[in-house]
Amino acid sequence: MGQDVIVPTYVAFLRAINLGPTRKFPKASIVEAVEDCGFTDVETYINTGNVRFRCSLRSRAKVEQALEKSFERHAGFAVPTIVFTPAELRQVAADAVEVAKRHHDTGRHYVSLLKEQPSTAAVSKLEEMDHGEDLAVVRGRGAHLLVVTPTARGRLGNETVEKLLGVATNRNLTVVRHLAQKWGDG
Repeated sequence: MGQDVIVPTYVAFLRAINLGPTRKFPKASIVEAVEDCGFTDVETYINTGNVRFRCSLRSRAKVEQALEKSFERHAGFAVPTIVFTPAELRQVAADAVEVAKRHHDTGRHYVSLLKEQPSTAAVSKLEEMDHGEDLAVVRGRGAHLLVVTPTARGRLGNETVEKLLGVATNRNLTVVRHLAQKWGDG
């Protein structure tokens, strides 16, 4: 008898879709695009570009590349895609607990999910910027943005993260925690 092959599970986060009247990419089209890659067990969560699936590819970069090609074909525009394993997603959610304690659980907590591991120099630059009461803390491929000052959201947001750390997509902590719970078991 042959051994059962374990097919890895991944969680993908799509950047900059369904914002205003342009860049529309409905969940059903996302599922179809993921399935067109040959990936299985596809599931989405809310319409902001969160999708879980299984595929035999073992390289995160190859998974991202396959998805980005399919998404562009289906959506008609480029869709930068950031892929995590369930274990990596659980770690981002766990890191949030430690980061929030540093900020006394005040304000809003956002997480910019990074396509690549940032350099130490880039992380230092972001973390050492004067954010006033607000705080940026990077752990692995998660940039935690704790925003107390409502007007700071524009100053300390995904755009700032991308300028310093590269391609990223932003989710609020509630979504990250929910997905880590829902899809974190692989």
